[in-house]
Amino acid sequence: MAKIKPSIDNGVNKKEYIPIKYNKNDSFHLQTTSDTSIDLSSECAKESRLSKFKNLKIFISLAMYFLKKCWMSCSAAVFVIFVIYWCYGGIIAFILFIFALSGFLFQIGDFFLYHPDQPPQSRLYIPIPSLFGLPFESIFLQTDDHIKIHAFLIKQDPSIIDHVPTVLYLHGNAGNIGHRLPNAQGLYQFCGCNVLLLEYRGYGLSQGAPSEEGLYLDALAGLKYLLQLPYIDKKKIIVFGRSLGGAVAIDLLARSELAKHVLVLIVENTFTSIPDVAKAMFNSRIINSLPIWVFKNQFLSSKKIKKVKTCSLFISGKADAIIPPSMMKELCKESGSPIKRLASFEYGTHNETWQCKGYYRIINLFIDDVMLAQREMQQWPIGPASPHLSILTIFNPSWSQQPFCDPPCCRDLLHELGFTITKPVFLITTPGWVFTAFILSILLISNLNSFLPFALSPMWNP
Repeated sequence: MAKIKPSIDNGVNKKEYIPIKYNKNDSFHLQTTSDTSIDLSSECAKESRLSKFKNLKIFISLAMYFLKKCWMSCSAAVFVIFVIYWCYGGIIAFILFIFALSGFLFQIGDFFLYHPDQPPQSRLYIPIPSLFGLPFESIFLQTDDHIKIHAFLIKQDPSIIDHVPTVLYLHGNAGNIGHRLPNAQGLYQFCGCNVLLLEYRGYGLSQGAPSEEGLYLDALAGLKYLLQLPYIDKKKIIVFGRSLGGAVAIDLLARSELAKHVLVLIVENTFTSIPDVAKAMFNSRIINSLPIWVFKNQFLSSKKIKKVKTCSLFISGKADAIIPPSMMKELCKESGSPIKRLASFEYGTHNETWQCKGYYRIINLFIDDVMLAQREMQQWPIGPASPHLSILTIFNPSWSQQPFCDPPCCRDLLHELGFTITKPVFLITTPGWVFTAFILSILLISNLNSFLPFALSPMWNP
């Protein structure tokens, strides 16, 4: 987690736009751009020199913070422990000290995690979408626990608003929704989406104070609001979460009754859990030995992601110095999603990966692929026991148990063979793409066109 800085870029590079069209030579490992090509060597050296004082500085600052906020309670606790030690000896006093320390560590979770006042004045000044030329509506939603939260609904032109995707945008742990407007502008212009920018409780103009359960309720309120809007396509709802917002998004879609309303999940630079982040950031034996119940906010995404069945795109910045990119890889690996993809940006930092070249293109391609696969599955639904998989399962029986995927490389080969693909093609994983392409290449070279139409006739019409 980090305190963010407002972006100095008030817009999105107009050269970023690329039409939604698949290119088999595309790569997720992109080249450097002017806004992300930075030299981190000097920073790493400086951090190494100061690492021995890092934990001491953190604990001193925390102690001072709580002395300022709760000096009466702290003084009373110290006095009570001293009296017990004086009267009954050290064992009871030590036990009480451990309980007090556990309570202290439990409460500092909010201090570390939530930064609604960073940058300063974030609770008072919220940039509005009209500054970026975006048509919008400022709204207030009521959560299930009766908290009013603020949101911006950025809407496409009325002529297309009812058949374009709509993004529920869940931001990170600092600032307000106005600080995410440059990114929202890109989603609006280059991905052609409506965008609902949701402001958590305790952030910006929203009421209440942030908490783990509270953020889950806020996201639920945002999804419910979209589902009751009459003028959007409810079959094209996308949930996007960055950093802390990614954990909130994963929790939302881990519930099957809510996931059925969402087309795509996109998470960017998020974490496996808060305890894992604490261990990675502080690298201290004390932190590593703490039991999980000490953490007030846990956000156990690594467990919840297994329940997510929504098609998922994982966007990872390899230059992220806050959340280890390995956490994004683990989430992608453990995801129960039928279609999942990990897009890595070599120079993407924690808060600025969205500025990398090709960012919106990757999102466009994934949404386009999912919508295409969904449309084809509606035309020709195939289950795990479908007889139409018999030929492919001869090569690999495990394919019939895998979620559907539509590898464009195989489509290209089939087009070269002269076939028009009108129905879903494969139920295979990524390694299966290579194997299938190899088999089809052999068939092409061997001129088995006379056999292939007969063998594949249940799925393709030559």
